[in-house]
Amino acid sequence: MKRHLFLILMLMVGLGLMALYLFWQNPGPYIIWQVRVPRLILTLVSGMSLAAIGSVYQLMLGNPLAEPYILGVSSGSAFGSILFASLGMIILMPLGGFIGAIITMLLVWRLAQKRGSFDPQRLIIAGVIVGMFFSSAISLMMYLNRQDTVLILGTLMGNLGRIFSYTEYRVFLALSSLVIGLLGWIYLKSRALDILSSSDLYAASVGIEVERLRRQLFFASSLIVGIVVSYAGIIGFVGLITPHIMRLMGYKNQKQIFPMGAIFGASFLLVADFFAKNLSGIELPVGVITAAIGCPFFIYLLLRK
Repeated sequence: MKRHLFLILMLMVGLGLMALYLFWQNPGPYIIWQVRVPRLILTLVSGMSLAAIGSVYQLMLGNPLAEPYILGVSSGSAFGSILFASLGMIILMPLGGFIGAIITMLLVWRLAQKRGSFDPQRLIIAGVIVGMFFSSAISLMMYLNRQDTVLILGTLMGNLGRIFSYTEYRVFLALSSLVIGLLGWIYLKSRALDILSSSDLYAASVGIEVERLRRQLFFASSLIVGIVVSYAGIIGFVGLITPHIMRLMGYKNQKQIFPMGAIFGASFLLVADFFAKNLSGIELPVGVITAAIGCPFFIYLLLRK
């Protein structure tokens, strides 16, 4: 009963937030359709994607602190998308983000190996190392390409206020549909993920092809993160906070945590972006707001576990 009430409350809050997001300060029709609707779609897709992928990483990698930002995947994806943009291929930034995310996950996975087997305890350290490397590479690109400073800073700190051209908007809508489709496919793997979180040996004993499943999930999640980061930039801690809040609310298995986390993640990012736009006289990067909430939560999890 408590969980059903929480779901109803979250849906009502989400609908209220969307209305507030669109009609705050009574904008004209042009502002609503050309600026706020694209921003709303980007915010919802980014929030639900980061939250859902965070829950997948935590189960698949056996680490409660795993999420795209902490594992360095967001930094690698940002590097790839910025590299493509600096080469004049702005419309191909999602492809660069995907390539960067794939390379990062492969590096983190390799560094987390110990004597030929995966070691979850080394995962966070590997993610931090790889993330720092790509962050340094991005800083170098910013120094060498000062004309792209605004674009690079927006990617590094999270920017949901992207203004789309007509062609870019059509590509963005198509890729958003792809992201939702991939999230639906990952949701169908929820039971296998729950089994995989017990142990690789047990998962294999019940007929799950462990390595094949991991490769598929790595590929799908990297594609999602690459698309999100190429448009929204690096937004940390959404994927860390959301799955744990869902567990604190009493949701136990991935089939419940995944969709509920997606709804909560979208609502959470809506709130964060609303405050980022209206908290002060200037628009703050949304990544600043999520980090201000996520860092204390990260410390709490680290001390608790």
